[in-house]
Amino acid sequence: MSNPKNEQPENIIILRRDVDALLIPSGARIFLQAGTEVRITQSLGGSYTVNIYGNLARIDANDADALGLQQESEIPDSILEEMTLEELIWKQMKKCYDPEIPVNIVDLGLIYQCEILPQGSNEFHVHIKMTLTAPGCGMGPTIADDVKRKVLAAPRVKTVEVEMVFDPPWSREMMSDVAKLELGML
Repeated sequence: MSNPKNEQPENIIILRRDVDALLIPSGARIFLQAGTEVRITQSLGGSYTVNIYGNLARIDANDADALGLQQESEIPDSILEEMTLEELIWKQMKKCYDPEIPVNIVDLGLIYQCEILPQGSNEFHVHIKMTLTAPGCGMGPTIADDVKRKVLAAPRVKTVEVEMVFDPPWSREMMSDVAKLELGML
């Protein structure tokens, strides 16, 4: 069936400018040119997983404009007034997603430990121990960088260290009931 108005089929987005992306699951950097057709398959936590010619790629939140979208603000002022620093840090980590799984990394059970340590006058260092669903996941460094960036956005957080650990190995039993329900595993 022809398209008399010459419009794009639903869900297809034409990139408005050149953009770097990461191929999923390898994490290899790729370059997507303006005018390339993509389809968003996941838009969670501010980053975008797109299907491009049958492959998945992750486009960072900073490049939302290439998709014709606006970048979300990191932390709304109303939230800053209502939460403790610890609550805010966990909320920030819940904004991080594996680009292949539509559940945040906290509910997936990937965060093993989060320590908030004083560092100077009213400033803090956050040390996070996390894992991946598979040790060889090429997206691991990207997910860890996302955690670090989002936690650093919290007020009074001066430094963040994200340590990748694989002991104990991740298993499905570490997922929250919310994650299991979302993934149809309950």
